[in-house]
Amino acid sequence: MSSPDLDSRSVASDLADELRSGIVVIDGPSGAGKSSFADQLMSALGERRRGAVLIRTDEFATWDDPVGWWPELEHEVLQAYTRRHDYRHRPRVWRGDTAEPGPRVWIRWEPLLVIEGVSSARNAMADRADHALWLDGPTAPERLERAVARDGESAREHLRRWQDFEAGWFAVDRTRERCRVIG
Repeated sequence: MSSPDLDSRSVASDLADELRSGIVVIDGPSGAGKSSFADQLMSALGERRRGAVLIRTDEFATWDDPVGWWPELEHEVLQAYTRRHDYRHRPRVWRGDTAEPGPRVWIRWEPLLVIEGVSSARNAMADRADHALWLDGPTAPERLERAVARDGESAREHLRRWQDFEAGWFAVDRTRERCRVIG
């Protein structure tokens, strides 16, 4: 029997074979493995010499504003991508539990844009995403422990509230229904 990591690598490799241009969104609950899958996909695209940019919704979200930052991503990334322009955005810089926009970064336009993170496949992207992918991951308690292992014990309460928020968000947005479930 193959491990989930090997399965996701295989899915990432198969998907990379298909991709030439367009927008790929990778969504699912926190701790589901979205970042790891996005990294595997980017690696597979790099092996195939496919130009791609990875943007993570964590570069925009804060504990207090889990999904309301969308206009910023729309303006600074999606509009630039559509116009075939380089991206200039301000990823969040965290100081303790507070995130503020950091220095502006410049990212060169590539024919593939991969957006990874909670709410990336939201309804507002339904008509623009060429590939909308969903990862379920393990159970909610297991995902919480994975996220705490990643972000530190001090983030546990924030992550617990985040899980509650995202469960409601996904139910109302019906995100998973629009996506190809890959794990």
